[in-house]
Amino acid sequence: MTSGNNGASTPEDEDPFGYLYADGQANGAQPPSGGYGYPNSVNRVRAVGQRQYGQPAQQTAAAAYGQIPQQQGAYGQPNAHYAAPETLPGGAPTAPQQPAYSGGAGGRGRGPNTKGLLIGAIAVVAAVVIGIGVAMMNGDSQDDKAGGDASSTPSSQQSSQPSPSNSNSAAAEDDLPTIDAKALRLDGGTTTASDVKGAQADGGVYVTGFNAVGASLTWTVNGIPKSGKYSVYVGYSVPGKDANATLTVNGTASKTPVDLKNWAGAPGGDYEKGWTKTYNYIQLNKGTNTIKLSCEQGNQCDALLDQMWLVKGWVKSGG
Repeated sequence: MTSGNNGASTPEDEDPFGYLYADGQANGAQPPSGGYGYPNSVNRVRAVGQRQYGQPAQQTAAAAYGQIPQQQGAYGQPNAHYAAPETLPGGAPTAPQQPAYSGGAGGRGRGPNTKGLLIGAIAVVAAVVIGIGVAMMNGDSQDDKAGGDASSTPSSQQSSQPSPSNSNSAAAEDDLPTIDAKALRLDGGTTTASDVKGAQADGGVYVTGFNAVGASLTWTVNGIPKSGKYSVYVGYSVPGKDANATLTVNGTASKTPVDLKNWAGAPGGDYEKGWTKTYNYIQLNKGTNTIKLSCEQGNQCDALLDQMWLVKGWVKSGG
Protein backbone atom coordinates (compact mmCIF):
# COMPACT_ATOMS: atom_id res chain seq x y z
CA MET A 1 0.00 0.00 0.00
CA THR A 2 1.32 3.47 -0.94
CA SER A 3 0.64 6.81 0.60
CA GLY A 4 -2.37 8.57 -0.68
CA ASN A 5 -5.78 7.31 -1.61
CA ASN A 6 -5.73 3.81 -3.05
CA GLY A 7 -9.40 3.86 -3.59
CA ALA A 8 -10.28 2.22 -0.36
CA SER A 9 -13.85 2.68 0.55
CA THR A 10 -13.42 2.26 4.31
CA PRO A 11 -11.80 4.61 6.78
CA GLU A 12 -9.45 1.87 7.95
CA ASP A 13 -7.70 1.92 4.52
CA GLU A 14 -7.11 5.68 4.62
CA ASP A 15 -3.76 6.99 5.74
CA PRO A 16 -4.36 9.40 8.62
CA PHE A 17 -0.94 10.98 8.02
CA GLY A 18 -1.34 11.46 4.22
CA TYR A 19 -1.05 15.22 4.51
CA LEU A 20 2.58 14.72 5.45
CA TYR A 21 3.51 13.27 2.05
CA ALA A 22 3.66 14.93 -1.37
CA ASP A 23 1.41 12.42 -3.05
CA GLY A 24 -1.07 12.72 -0.20
CA GLN A 25 -1.14 16.47 -0.52
CA ALA A 26 -1.61 15.99 -4.30
CA ASN A 27 -4.68 13.94 -3.53
CA GLY A 28 -6.03 16.76 -1.39
CA ALA A 29 -4.98 15.58 2.08
CA GLN A 30 -5.26 18.39 4.71
CA PRO A 31 -4.00 18.61 8.29
CA PRO A 32 -6.63 17.14 10.64
CA SER A 33 -9.36 19.47 11.87
CA GLY A 34 -11.59 16.87 13.36
CA GLY A 35 -11.04 13.94 10.98
CA TYR A 36 -8.11 11.93 9.69
CA GLY A 37 -6.94 14.50 7.14
CA TYR A 38 -8.84 13.19 4.11
CA PRO A 39 -12.07 14.60 2.80
CA ASN A 40 -15.16 12.80 3.97
CA SER A 41 -13.17 10.89 6.56
CA VAL A 42 -15.04 9.59 9.60
CA ASN A 43 -14.76 11.81 12.68
CA ARG A 44 -14.16 9.66 15.68
CA VAL A 45 -12.76 12.32 18.01
CA ARG A 46 -14.88 13.20 21.12
CA ALA A 47 -14.38 15.81 23.78
CA VAL A 48 -13.27 14.57 27.22
CA GLY A 49 -16.27 13.64 29.33
CA GLN A 50 -18.66 13.66 26.39
CA ARG A 51 -19.02 9.87 26.32
CA GLN A 52 -21.85 8.77 28.69
CA TYR A 53 -21.34 5.19 29.76
CA GLY A 54 -24.49 3.25 30.17
CA GLN A 55 -26.45 5.47 27.69
CA PRO A 56 -28.37 3.77 24.96
CA ALA A 57 -26.56 3.32 21.67
CA GLN A 58 -28.84 5.83 19.97
CA GLN A 59 -27.84 8.59 22.39
CA THR A 60 -24.12 7.70 21.99
CA ALA A 61 -24.39 7.82 18.23
CA ALA A 62 -26.29 11.06 18.31
CA ALA A 63 -23.59 12.60 20.54
CA ALA A 64 -20.94 11.37 18.12
CA TYR A 65 -22.57 13.25 15.27
CA GLY A 66 -22.82 16.54 17.09
CA GLN A 67 -26.21 16.16 18.73
CA ILE A 68 -26.43 17.66 22.17
CA PRO A 69 -26.74 14.88 24.77
CA GLN A 70 -29.53 14.97 27.30
CA GLN A 71 -28.52 16.98 30.37
CA GLN A 72 -28.42 15.31 33.75
CA GLY A 73 -31.20 16.09 36.14
CA ALA A 74 -31.00 19.06 38.46
CA TYR A 75 -29.82 18.68 42.05
CA GLY A 76 -32.28 16.61 43.98
CA GLN A 77 -33.99 15.34 40.78
CA PRO A 78 -33.83 11.67 39.75
CA ASN A 79 -30.94 10.90 37.37
CA ALA A 80 -31.59 8.43 34.56
CA HIS A 81 -27.92 7.45 34.44
CA TYR A 82 -27.36 7.03 38.19
CA ALA A 83 -29.25 5.37 40.96
CA ALA A 84 -28.23 4.77 44.57
CA PRO A 85 -27.13 1.20 45.28
CA GLU A 86 -29.92 0.68 47.77
CA THR A 87 -32.53 1.33 45.03
CA LEU A 88 -31.17 -1.41 42.79
CA PRO A 89 -32.25 -5.04 43.17
CA GLY A 90 -29.98 -6.70 45.73
CA GLY A 91 -28.46 -3.33 46.69
CA ALA A 92 -27.21 -2.39 50.16
CA PRO A 93 -30.03 -2.12 52.71
CA THR A 94 -30.73 1.28 54.11
CA ALA A 95 -30.06 1.89 57.82
CA PRO A 96 -33.28 2.10 59.86
CA GLN A 97 -34.12 5.58 60.99
CA GLN A 98 -34.78 6.14 64.68
CA PRO A 99 -38.23 7.62 65.23
CA ALA A 100 -38.35 10.92 67.02
CA TYR A 101 -39.57 10.67 70.63
CA SER A 102 -43.10 11.89 71.02
CA GLY A 103 -43.80 12.48 74.63
CA GLY A 104 -47.02 14.42 74.66
CA ALA A 105 -49.96 15.86 72.83
CA GLY A 106 -49.24 17.11 69.35
CA GLY A 107 -46.10 14.98 69.09
CA ARG A 108 -44.01 17.42 71.12
CA GLY A 109 -41.12 15.61 72.86
CA ARG A 110 -40.12 16.15 76.47
CA GLY A 111 -37.16 15.18 78.64
CA PRO A 112 -36.94 12.72 81.56
CA ASN A 113 -39.27 12.92 84.52
CA THR A 114 -37.24 15.45 86.55
CA LYS A 115 -40.13 16.03 88.95
CA GLY A 116 -39.99 12.43 90.17
CA LEU A 117 -36.20 12.62 90.58
CA LEU A 118 -36.54 15.84 92.61
CA ILE A 119 -39.15 14.30 94.92
CA GLY A 120 -36.91 11.25 95.46
CA ALA A 121 -33.90 13.44 96.29
CA ILE A 122 -35.97 15.47 98.79
CA ALA A 123 -37.18 12.26 100.45
CA VAL A 124 -33.59 11.01 100.87
CA VAL A 125 -32.45 14.33 102.38
CA ALA A 126 -35.45 14.34 104.75
CA ALA A 127 -34.65 10.78 105.90
CA VAL A 128 -31.03 11.75 106.60
CA VAL A 129 -32.09 14.86 108.57
CA ILE A 130 -34.59 12.83 110.63
CA GLY A 131 -31.94 10.14 111.35
CA ILE A 132 -29.47 12.80 112.54
CA GLY A 133 -32.16 14.40 114.74
CA VAL A 134 -33.06 11.04 116.33
CA ALA A 135 -29.37 10.27 116.97
CA MET A 136 -28.88 13.66 118.62
CA MET A 137 -32.01 13.20 120.77
CA ASN A 138 -30.80 9.76 121.89
CA GLY A 139 -27.40 11.22 122.72
CA ASP A 140 -29.03 13.96 124.79
CA SER A 141 -31.16 11.37 126.56
CA GLN A 142 -28.06 9.33 127.44
CA ASP A 143 -26.33 12.47 128.69
CA ASP A 144 -29.34 13.27 130.85
CA LYS A 145 -29.30 9.78 132.29
CA ALA A 146 -25.58 10.00 132.97
CA GLY A 147 -25.93 13.41 134.57
CA GLY A 148 -28.93 12.37 136.67
CA ASP A 149 -27.12 9.84 138.86
CA ALA A 150 -26.93 10.53 142.54
CA SER A 151 -23.79 12.18 143.74
CA SER A 152 -21.67 10.12 146.14
CA THR A 153 -21.22 13.18 148.36
CA PRO A 154 -24.45 14.75 149.67
CA SER A 155 -24.85 18.43 150.34
CA SER A 156 -25.02 19.71 153.90
CA GLN A 157 -28.77 20.18 153.50
CA GLN A 158 -29.21 16.57 152.43
CA SER A 159 -27.11 15.41 155.34
CA SER A 160 -28.99 17.38 157.96
CA GLN A 161 -32.51 17.32 156.44
CA PRO A 162 -33.48 13.79 155.33
CA SER A 163 -36.51 13.54 153.06
CA PRO A 164 -39.70 12.20 154.70
CA SER A 165 -42.17 9.65 153.39
CA ASN A 166 -45.73 8.71 154.36
CA SER A 167 -44.91 5.05 153.68
CA ASN A 168 -43.01 2.83 156.09
CA SER A 169 -41.93 0.01 153.73
CA ALA A 170 -38.89 -1.88 155.00
CA ALA A 171 -37.72 -3.27 151.64
CA ALA A 172 -33.93 -3.65 151.67
CA GLU A 173 -31.70 -2.76 148.68
CA ASP A 174 -29.00 -5.08 147.32
CA ASP A 175 -29.99 -7.70 149.95
CA LEU A 176 -28.85 -5.43 152.78
CA PRO A 177 -30.22 -6.27 156.23
CA THR A 178 -33.48 -4.98 157.69
CA ILE A 179 -34.84 -5.50 161.23
CA ASP A 180 -38.19 -5.30 163.03
CA ALA A 181 -38.73 -3.74 166.45
CA LYS A 182 -39.00 -7.04 168.34
CA ALA A 183 -35.50 -8.10 167.12
CA LEU A 184 -33.76 -4.98 168.43
CA ARG A 185 -31.91 -4.81 171.74
CA LEU A 186 -33.97 -2.56 173.99
CA ASP A 187 -32.54 -0.55 176.93
CA GLY A 188 -33.52 2.33 179.28
CA GLY A 189 -37.16 1.39 179.76
CA THR A 190 -38.10 0.72 176.15
CA THR A 191 -40.44 -2.17 175.34
CA THR A 192 -42.58 -3.53 172.51
CA ALA A 193 -46.30 -3.12 171.95
CA SER A 194 -48.88 -3.50 169.14
CA ASP A 195 -51.86 -1.43 170.33
CA VAL A 196 -51.49 1.39 167.79
CA LYS A 197 -52.42 0.36 164.28
CA GLY A 198 -50.33 1.12 161.24
CA ALA A 199 -46.89 -0.24 162.15
CA GLN A 200 -45.16 -1.99 159.23
CA ALA A 201 -43.16 -4.47 161.31
CA ASP A 202 -44.17 -8.11 161.50
CA GLY A 203 -47.32 -8.45 163.58
CA GLY A 204 -47.68 -4.66 163.86
CA VAL A 205 -45.14 -4.66 166.69
CA TYR A 206 -43.35 -1.40 167.60
CA VAL A 207 -41.06 0.00 170.34
CA THR A 208 -42.63 2.22 172.96
CA GLY A 209 -41.30 3.91 176.11
CA PHE A 210 -38.72 5.82 174.09
CA ASN A 211 -39.81 9.19 175.53
CA ALA A 212 -37.26 9.25 178.38
CA VAL A 213 -33.57 10.21 178.67
CA GLY A 214 -31.44 7.06 178.49
CA ALA A 215 -33.95 5.04 176.45
CA SER A 216 -32.32 3.33 173.49
CA LEU A 217 -32.53 0.57 170.92
CA THR A 218 -29.49 -1.07 169.28
CA TRP A 219 -29.14 -2.95 166.01
CA THR A 220 -26.12 -5.23 165.54
CA VAL A 221 -25.75 -5.48 161.75
CA ASN A 222 -23.99 -8.48 160.21
CA GLY A 223 -23.00 -9.19 156.65
CA ILE A 224 -22.07 -5.73 155.38
CA PRO A 225 -20.47 -6.57 151.97
CA LYS A 226 -17.88 -3.79 151.98
CA SER A 227 -16.86 -0.64 153.80
CA GLY A 228 -18.37 2.58 152.54
CA LYS A 229 -21.29 4.91 152.54
CA TYR A 230 -24.78 3.76 153.52
CA SER A 231 -28.11 5.28 154.50
CA VAL A 232 -29.96 4.01 157.59
CA TYR A 233 -33.77 4.27 157.58
CA VAL A 234 -36.03 4.42 160.65
CA GLY A 235 -39.80 3.76 160.59
CA TYR A 236 -41.68 5.72 163.27
CA SER A 237 -44.82 7.56 164.30
CA VAL A 238 -45.26 10.86 166.21
CA PRO A 239 -48.51 12.20 167.74
CA GLY A 240 -48.90 15.28 165.54
CA LYS A 241 -45.65 16.95 166.70
CA ASP A 242 -41.95 16.76 165.80
CA ALA A 243 -39.38 14.70 167.68
CA ASN A 244 -35.66 13.80 167.36
CA ALA A 245 -33.08 11.33 168.66
CA THR A 246 -29.32 10.67 168.77
CA LEU A 247 -27.62 8.29 166.29
CA THR A 248 -24.46 6.38 167.27
CA VAL A 249 -22.56 4.14 164.79
CA ASN A 250 -19.85 1.78 166.06
CA GLY A 251 -19.57 3.78 169.32
CA THR A 252 -19.32 7.21 167.68
CA ALA A 253 -22.24 9.63 168.04
CA SER A 254 -23.29 11.50 164.91
CA LYS A 255 -23.41 15.28 164.94
CA THR A 256 -26.59 15.10 162.88
CA PRO A 257 -29.68 14.11 164.90
CA VAL A 258 -32.33 11.73 163.67
CA ASP A 259 -35.21 13.96 162.64
CA LEU A 260 -38.54 12.42 163.70
CA LYS A 261 -40.77 15.12 162.29
CA ASN A 262 -44.50 14.99 161.67
CA TRP A 263 -44.02 14.34 157.94
CA ALA A 264 -47.37 12.52 157.81
CA GLY A 265 -49.24 15.62 159.02
CA ALA A 266 -51.05 13.72 161.75
CA PRO A 267 -53.33 15.67 164.08
CA GLY A 268 -52.22 16.17 167.69
CA GLY A 269 -52.20 13.02 169.80
CA ASP A 270 -52.98 10.72 166.82
CA TYR A 271 -50.16 8.13 166.60
CA GLU A 272 -52.11 5.94 164.19
CA LYS A 273 -51.98 8.57 161.43
CA GLY A 274 -48.43 9.63 162.15
CA TRP A 275 -46.51 6.65 160.67
CA THR A 276 -43.72 7.70 158.31
CA LYS A 277 -39.95 7.26 157.89
CA THR A 278 -36.67 9.18 157.87
CA TYR A 279 -33.01 8.45 157.13
CA ASN A 280 -29.44 9.50 157.99
CA TYR A 281 -26.08 9.10 156.18
CA ILE A 282 -23.57 6.81 157.88
CA GLN A 283 -20.23 5.04 157.25
CA LEU A 284 -20.09 1.28 157.86
CA ASN A 285 -17.27 -1.24 157.92
CA LYS A 286 -17.23 -4.51 156.08
CA GLY A 287 -18.72 -7.29 158.23
CA THR A 288 -20.39 -6.44 161.58
CA ASN A 289 -21.44 -2.97 162.77
CA THR A 290 -23.62 -1.51 165.58
CA ILE A 291 -26.24 1.18 165.05
CA LYS A 292 -27.79 2.74 168.15
CA LEU A 293 -30.77 5.08 168.42
CA SER A 294 -31.12 6.80 171.83
CA CYS A 295 -32.88 9.58 173.69
CA GLU A 296 -30.24 11.89 175.15
CA GLN A 297 -30.29 15.23 176.96
CA GLY A 298 -31.77 17.85 174.63
CA ASN A 299 -33.71 15.36 172.50
CA GLN A 300 -37.50 15.40 172.08
CA CYS A 301 -38.23 11.66 171.99
CA ASP A 302 -42.04 11.25 172.02
CA ALA A 303 -42.18 8.65 169.18
CA LEU A 304 -42.98 5.03 168.40
CA LEU A 305 -40.33 3.05 166.40
CA ASP A 306 -41.15 -0.06 164.34
CA GLN A 307 -38.35 -0.84 161.82
CA MET A 308 -34.79 -0.10 160.70
CA TRP A 309 -33.11 -0.94 157.32
CA LEU A 310 -30.10 -0.02 155.20
CA VAL A 311 -29.66 1.33 151.66
CA LYS A 312 -26.35 1.38 149.84
CA GLY A 313 -24.88 4.84 149.30
CA TRP A 314 -26.01 8.26 150.41
CA VAL A 315 -29.43 8.53 148.82
CA LYS A 316 -31.31 11.63 147.70
CA SER A 317 -34.79 10.52 148.75
CA GLY A 318 -36.56 7.92 150.80
CA GLY A 319 -35.70 4.26 150.16
